[in-house]
Formats: sequence, C-alpha cells, structure tokens
Amino acid sequence: MSSFSHTQLELLKQADFEPIHLSFELIAQTATQANAEQLSDEQLLEFLQLCNALYRSGEELVSDDEYDFVFLAELQKRHPNHPYLKTVEPEVIAFGKTVALPVRMLSTEKSYSLEEIKQWVARIKKATLNLEIEKAYPHLSSKELKDLKLPPDELTLLKSKAENIFDSLTFKVTPKLDGFAAYDDGKGLYTRGDGRKGTDISRVFERGLMVGNNGNGGKRGLGAGEIVVTKSYFQQHLSPYFDNARNFQASVIKEKELEQHAQQAIKYRAAVFYPFALLPCRTVIASELLSKLDVIIQEVWDSVDYDVDGVVLEVTDDEVKNYMGATRHHHRWQIAYKENSNSAEVKVLGVTPQTSRSGRITPVAELEPTRLSGALISRATAHHYGMVKEWGIAKDTIIKLTRSGEVIPKIEQVLVSKHAEIPEQCPNCNSELIWDANDLYCLNTENCPAQIENSIEHFFKTLGNVDGFGEKIIGKLNANGVSTVFDVYQLNLERLTAMGFGEKTAQNLLDELERSRKEPIEDWRFFGAFGMDRMGLGNCERLLQKYSLDSLFDLTQDDIKEIGGFAKKTSETVFNRLKTIKNDFEKVLKLGFNLISTKENTLNINSPIFDKLLVFTGTMESAKREDLIKEAKQLGAKIGASVTTKTDYLVAGDKVGETKLNDAHKKGVKIITEDEYLALLNKNVS
Repeated sequence: MSSFSHTQLELLKQADFEPIHLSFELIAQTATQANAEQLSDEQLLEFLQLCNALYRSGEELVSDDEYDFVFLAELQKRHPNHPYLKTVEPEVIAFGKTVALPVRMLSTEKSYSLEEIKQWVARIKKATLNLEIEKAYPHLSSKELKDLKLPPDELTLLKSKAENIFDSLTFKVTPKLDGFAAYDDGKGLYTRGDGRKGTDISRVFERGLMVGNNGNGGKRGLGAGEIVVTKSYFQQHLSPYFDNARNFQASVIKEKELEQHAQQAIKYRAAVFYPFALLPCRTVIASELLSKLDVIIQEVWDSVDYDVDGVVLEVTDDEVKNYMGATRHHHRWQIAYKENSNSAEVKVLGVTPQTSRSGRITPVAELEPTRLSGALISRATAHHYGMVKEWGIAKDTIIKLTRSGEVIPKIEQVLVSKHAEIPEQCPNCNSELIWDANDLYCLNTENCPAQIENSIEHFFKTLGNVDGFGEKIIGKLNANGVSTVFDVYQLNLERLTAMGFGEKTAQNLLDELERSRKEPIEDWRFFGAFGMDRMGLGNCERLLQKYSLDSLFDLTQDDIKEIGGFAKKTSETVFNRLKTIKNDFEKVLKLGFNLISTKENTLNINSPIFDKLLVFTGTMESAKREDLIKEAKQLGAKIGASVTTKTDYLVAGDKVGETKLNDAHKKGVKIITEDEYLALLNKNVS
C-alpha cells in the first residue's frame, strides 16, 4: 500500500472503491511493471476501473499510453466485445451533486495510424452511399434495405451521386485537449460522469474561471469542452507544486476552498474552461485530409498553448452525422488521432546477460540515459542473442530507440553496429551455454542460482498471499541450500536461525508460509505460480475453466489445443512443459493449499450468490468462517473484507462487532443471519 500516495488513497476512500480481486501489493506491482498478462479477467477489469478513477481525478496510477496499450489492449485481446470497451469510462470519484447531463457526452474513438484514419474515412464514404439508397427507397425498412439487390445501372447512378456528395464533404480537425472534460449549458457546468449523468461543478465559474478563446473571454453555454491550463504558465508557476497539469485541473474543481496557486491561475486566465466550439481548427475535404495528414496534425497540434494528446477529426455534414449516429461509447462520425511513439538515437554502453527462471539468457542493453515520452530510459531488452549477433549490438553501438504504444522501450534499428560479444557461460553459475534457435540457454536447472531464486520469487509473488519472501531473503535461503519451493515449506525455526535469521524474522517467515496454505486462493493462480512458458495467469484461468487441476497432467496436446487462445505452438509448449514441472508441482500440492476450483465456479452461474459481493462477520456455527468463505467463492460469489456500497449481503454470525453492522445500515446493505444465508443456499437449517 506504500506505493499509493496519501491523496490517491483518500480519493479511493471517497469513491468507496475497495478492490475485491486485487491486493494493494499486486496493484502496485502491476502498475510498476506495466504487466497485464499476470492478471485474471476480474483483476484486469478492476485494475482498469481503478486506473480510470485515479486518472480522471488527476492522480494517475499508470500513464495514458500504458492504460491504452497494455491494460485496455489486453482486455480487448481477451474479450473484444467486453461491455467496458463499449461504454464511456465512468467517473467513479464524484466532485459534487450528481445530475442528468443536458446532452449525452461520449468518449472519442481513438486511432494511431494513417491507415485507421483511411478506414474511418471509408466508413463515411460508405455511409453517404447508404444514405442515398435510403432516400431513394424511403418506404423500405432497415432490414429490407439491407437485403435490397439493386439493378447495376441504378446502383452505378447512386454510387456516382454519393461520390459527388462525399467529395464535397468537409472535415474539421481540432486539437484534442488533454484536460478535464465538462459540459456548459449556460446555467451550470457538469463533469462527463458516465456520459449520461455527471456532477455539478458550476462553482468553478463562481470562483472566476473564464471561458477560454485564445486569451479572450468567450461566452457561456457553448457545450462540451475541457478545463485546461496553459503549458507556459504551468511550467513557470505551477510545476513546483503539481506533478502534472491533470493534478492541477482536478484541484480547480474540488469542493473545498481553492489553494492560492489555483486562484492565481484563474485570476490570470491561465486556467480556463475551453469549449470545443471555440478551438482553432482546420477545415479540409477528404482528399486533402489524407494527403496532408502529417502537416495538418502538426499545424493543429501547435495552435494552442495547452497540453494536447492528439487531434480530433469529424465530418461536418449534419445529415451524415445523424445517419452514422453513435455507439454507447463514441460518435461514429468523429475520431481522434493520437501519436503513440517517440524515438531517439541512443548510444549503447554495454550488453548485460541475465538468466531467467527458465534458463534463457536475456541480453539487456545498458544505454546512455535518454528521455522518451516523459520517461528516463537507461536500459532496453534485446529480444535474444541471435538479434544481438546479427545486428551488432555492443558497446558504442548507436541504436534507434522507441516507445511505440508498447510502452516498454524497444530497439527499433541499429544505426552504427559493432562487433557483438556473445557469452559462452551462464553469468550466474558459469555453466556452458547452448544455442536453441536464436536463444542461448543455461541447462543447469537444478543448481543455477538465478533460475532457482527467480523461480521461487515468482512462485510467492504470484500467490500474492504471502509476504517477506523477496529477492534478498530468497537469495540467502538459496545460499544455504534451499533450492525449490518445496524446500522452502520444509523450513523450521531451528534451521532458519542457523542460517542467520533472527528468531522473530524466522517466525514471521514461517507464519507467512502457514498463511499462504490456509488462505483461500484460486487454483489458476496456484498453477500460474510455477511459471510455465506461455502460461500467464490469463491462460492458466482459461485452462482451468475447462479442466480440473488434478487432470492437467493427463491432458493430450489436442486437449490443450481445443481451448480458445491456445494455438498449435502454445499447446505444444504447454504439453511438454507440464511434464517437466509434474514432480515439483505434485510435491507442493500435497502440502495442502486451500484452493478454489475455477472449473466448479464456471458451473455455478445459476447459484443464488453468483457474482454477489458478500462480507462475513462474527463467529459461525455451521462451519468455520474460512470454510464458508471458500464455499461461497466456489459458488461464484465475491468476498469483501469490509462493507461498502457495493456489498450485496453482510452475513452476520455471533459476536458481531458494531462497526460492520453500522456500516451496513448506513450504506443500505442487507444484513442476513447465518441461518438465512444457509436458507438462501437451499441448505437444511436445524
């Protein structure tokens, strides 16, 4: 939790946002590593919601690029039609009274290449043809129009007419302000909220905030816009007090009294509400738009002294706009073009080999520190030593380094190559390395410290319910002969103190090991902790939705291949790797972990508590509370530690504390007794 700022924690508390599927440690680790693959579907969705809540309140947890290209992209890859992708990201943290918006405020569809802009323009061209066909046959229904087969001559005529109309259409290109979205109807100012309801922040006008118009005060009631602050003023007067402009923008709308910095920015009209209708724009026809996009983007981008993260393109014809309409998320007649790449020529200081838990040797290029997309980059991973050898990556090599959507720095091109030195021995155990295609491997799986320590650390990090087993502790254990996860669980107080651990530290480690076995944990997470190639947590969950944990080692390659998302190469790798972990896996499994079956959960969609959020409190009579919680999870329920407005039931046993009962009453949460809970599950109650 220490990775969260006090402000972020206060904002989450204010929003009554309590993570259910994520621990704060996992959130911090995920944000730091920008790694979405390790998250289950539920965790990924919750992480996106958390990031959105903090971003829209000016306290971002991850960058805009990481949100789009790592986490949102992962959700889109797994579930292309997920509801979260189709709706406006909601404003979780309220800034005032919630009201219905005067008009619906949607997000803007995003694109990152000229090709995507061309596809959008093609959709508009198709819409003009469909519109002409609809006009020619006004008596036909939508379905009849869809099935309509036009005579060739008539179709040619309509196409020619539509082509002429399309050629005359104009497109407006405006800066995409990176501010705080709001809507001004002349009477009040409202945040975007979820697109239908927002919060009333009219107080900002009462505090003196002006409507911007390139330095001149504009009139009220011009609709959608953004609260922004000029870049020049921010750098000169606000950067010592705020991490970024979004921090400042959020401070302008807060309910309590403004700080002096915000008051001054408003006074000097550096901070304004800028309606989109007043933004400088470039109006062009389609042919000019596509042929001069780079020039137009740069011209529009530099037209305002505000943070801009792209340009917005829209067709101006009302008839076409009305015909194209909108999805639940965005207007189809509008699109944003965002640049997602940054590059620089960088000198390589050297290449460091690193041994992974699988024995693969990863080449890491040490670089002259270079700032890209706002981040200071000093290292970049080359894909494999085959690439290092072929490209000539070594000391004094000059490379083209990019951060292109992937966020992680990438060696795009070698501009000046040098003779590459290829290691012959493992940097950790000095074993001879062998080539496998383009990769170098250390085969000393049982005695290589890096493979041992990385594997053990990965196990505990993935479990997520055990503290204390970090890099230094595991290194010390390995130095004293502990080389497997099973070995770690065989430790006792006497052996740990003999290794040099203090008695209190040793006992804490043993208590954590005990906790990791007793606390309920998903079977896919337990399986994922063994770190198989091509088996991120998402794949582990998908595998265990179809097959139970105890049947994994009996699966054929064809069984695995049948699962959605498991291609031939992946299924082959997984099949072969299962053989290599079987012995270690079965030894650790026999230690007795409290595992929740994913396959059983998928069969319980009709359970009365499926997808319900439950909180258990007090002493239970029918079973231990931990066992009731485990059973509830198996029936598809979500379990919370404390009562929030999202809690469906507070299940109260004996000797219940007043705090949770009071919280439930205040937040309108239904309180049920243990007997009522068992009756809900259709169990016999004595």
